[in-house]
Amino acid sequence: MSGTPPAPLPVAASLPALRDALEHPGVAVLQAPPGAGKTTIVPLELLDQPWLAGRRIVMLEPRRLAARAAARRMAFLLREPVGETVGYRVRFDSRVSPRTRIEVVTEGVLTRIRQDDPALEGIGLLLFDEFHERSIHADLGLALALETRSVLRPDLRLLVMSATLDGERVARLLDDSPVITSRGREYAVEIRYRPRTQGQRLDAAVAGVIREAVEAHRGDILGFLPGVAEIRRTGERLEQSALPRGIRLHQLHGMRSLEEQDAAIVPAPAGSRKVVLATSIAETSLTIEGVAVVIDAGLMRVPRFSPRTGMSRLETVRVTRASAEQRRGRAGRTAPGVCYRMWSAADEAGLVPFNTPEILATDLAALALHLAAAGVRHPDHLRWLDPPPESSWNQAIELLGLLGAIDREGRITPRGRAMADLPIHPRLGHMMIEARRLQLGSLAAELAALLSDRDIARSDSGAEADADIRLRLDALRRGRGVPGLTVDHGALRRAQAEAAEWRRRLHARGTAAESEAGRLLALAYPDRIARSRGGPGRFLLRNGRGARLGSGQSLARSEWIVAADLDDAGSESVIRTAAPLAPEVVEELARDAESADEVIWDEGTASVRPRRIRRLGAIVIDERSLPRPDPEQVRAVLLRAIASAGIERLPWSDEALLLRRRLAFLHRVDPDWRDVSDQALLA
Repeated sequence: MSGTPPAPLPVAASLPALRDALEHPGVAVLQAPPGAGKTTIVPLELLDQPWLAGRRIVMLEPRRLAARAAARRMAFLLREPVGETVGYRVRFDSRVSPRTRIEVVTEGVLTRIRQDDPALEGIGLLLFDEFHERSIHADLGLALALETRSVLRPDLRLLVMSATLDGERVARLLDDSPVITSRGREYAVEIRYRPRTQGQRLDAAVAGVIREAVEAHRGDILGFLPGVAEIRRTGERLEQSALPRGIRLHQLHGMRSLEEQDAAIVPAPAGSRKVVLATSIAETSLTIEGVAVVIDAGLMRVPRFSPRTGMSRLETVRVTRASAEQRRGRAGRTAPGVCYRMWSAADEAGLVPFNTPEILATDLAALALHLAAAGVRHPDHLRWLDPPPESSWNQAIELLGLLGAIDREGRITPRGRAMADLPIHPRLGHMMIEARRLQLGSLAAELAALLSDRDIARSDSGAEADADIRLRLDALRRGRGVPGLTVDHGALRRAQAEAAEWRRRLHARGTAAESEAGRLLALAYPDRIARSRGGPGRFLLRNGRGARLGSGQSLARSEWIVAADLDDAGSESVIRTAAPLAPEVVEELARDAESADEVIWDEGTASVRPRRIRRLGAIVIDERSLPRPDPEQVRAVLLRAIASAGIERLPWSDEALLLRRRLAFLHRVDPDWRDVSDQALLA
């Protein structure tokens, strides 16, 4: 960023009321429209408040890109480098110093700050920016901050900021705190509707509207698409259509490198224009300078978690009214703009008002672990805007118990505390802790990098990428695609950097054979061990759920696998990433398998079959015949089989059938004779 710092925006007019609210009672909600400058002006203007008393301001942002961008912008306004008065801390990246007074962090970092300092002694103000996104980390952070304020730090200030938020509802949670509304200064943005024609591909439609906008308007263009694949396909169409000279095409999403993300945000060089294709990452917190036109495809990708199966899937859904407004506002930051909405004006009435809070639709394992680390055994002990659903909470507690992170009473174990110290999902944290013992730390670092972010595999053709994680390990080590797997090179570079950081943290050296991947994945996903059933590519998971691979995939004929990533779709989950399990590893896992004697009816042989079986959950590992079954069990099974099949299925002889007919005649003549009809004998 260069040039003369701009004059403060009108949000500054609300600062006297905001200062007063934070003085008494110390909590407030600030609502300001997109473009009001709240993310940078408010923290800087509050630095001189006496109640800070040498403590720092910690501002939470929903994404790493937004945290770094906000810190750089504030440092620029102060004419300082990042790391002096203003710094940031995100996963695997930190720019702070003893002189830092404003620290911008991603929301998950706050949980770890509180683990080290439950009273948050060094913090005077916690500022929750873009709270309308309602990430699970923001909800958890606010619940824990309210607990800290109530029990340990009544002087801790809390400020919740957003543009599109039900401020009154948040204010009630914050003990009826003041709601301060700033009108801000937002330039007029004209809305034009461009609904897709029936059957038109999304990438073709968006590319067409972008070409129209390039010809009709000046300034840079920001296009919103639901995911990386749609961005890539739209970009390829635009490159093939020979855009006018001077147009620079950028992609902006979480899988791009830091340098590529920065290039998409900063102003275009003199004499050129920018077209930025972005996911929802560009909705809030970021100012992409020079944007005059927004093209909104009207879709977003959200995770949906099923407590029944313990699995998630990504769904593409229509944007909410709040998201649409945030996107529109990107075109009115510095001058009047235009927003093309790829739906009709009539469709707008059908948009739901707000996004579903993540806490209501996601895996709660990490949240449950962090609450256990904070000494909270049940979420009812805290105050929430939306409490975690009971079914998802119970599933998370069950998983943490399986991983050894909590005991039977729900208290955190030493292993669980070690897992909570790692900034990664509890499953992968457990895997890395065990990998140290097995001297497989380097392999665990690589697997964690591959599984904690988006898949590095590309599947542009529409066919599923091969699920075998060993192919991804090979690509990670070679730094390029390998036979059988095409990779996204940006995602690959990011995974390599993350693997190197994990190796450093685990003090791991050397490499382990890719064949050990299954052993480590079984530690992270013990509930997703699976055995072949009913033909190539079909498996039964330990949790009883069916799962499948394409019959042509390399793992389709494996006897045992462990699935790391599944899409909970339909009656059988689709396996996205997996590794084979060697027979000796299965046998190691089976040492603690449940063993039980049972007597069953074998329909094929029409006989009773007594057996002793070993199970891993719903999976039968092996069985053997029982020489002396319990007679009562045999009798009960026989009776159930007869009742199910019908009396006529018994091996009646001709003499027996003749006797039954005679007895039936006598019973009709004299009811004192026993009834031997089918119904009576079944009874």
